[in-house]
Amino acid sequence: MDAQGDVCYTFEAAIEMATKMEDEGFRAYLSALRIVKDKAARQIFKEAALDELEHKHQLEKTLVEGEMKGGADLHQTVPTMNLDYVLAKRELRPESDAREALAYAIHLEKGSIDFYQRMSRGCEGAPMAVLFQRMLADETRHLQSLEDFYEQHFMAEN
Repeated sequence: MDAQGDVCYTFEAAIEMATKMEDEGFRAYLSALRIVKDKAARQIFKEAALDELEHKHQLEKTLVEGEMKGGADLHQTVPTMNLDYVLAKRELRPESDAREALAYAIHLEKGSIDFYQRMSRGCEGAPMAVLFQRMLADETRHLQSLEDFYEQHFMAEN
């Protein structure tokens, strides 16, 4: 999904692209679940996979209904710590722990945020811009939650 720039697609094409991106995220988490053995790491990936499925379902429903229902007040992004800049994204191994799982998930969520930022900018002024802003806000909430968990459990001052 990195190839497209700040352009807007037709409503259906844009939703299809977002659905594909969410499915790729789900598949990445599913693959991670098949690799890691650590209970805490598996729980992180299970929850993240379910979040991706929920996003995909919302987007598919949007295709059917022609608009995303509800959540009109959920368009505000939340600030994040940008831990993706300081955490290395390592290849997962069976012995990967919760710390590595969080770093992996933080990088995947950051990729989703980048996607929705590009789509939102490209569609500014178009009806689907609101949809992408909502998805962007939701992704920033997910990232903030992962970063908060990382900070609480793994940062030195805690």
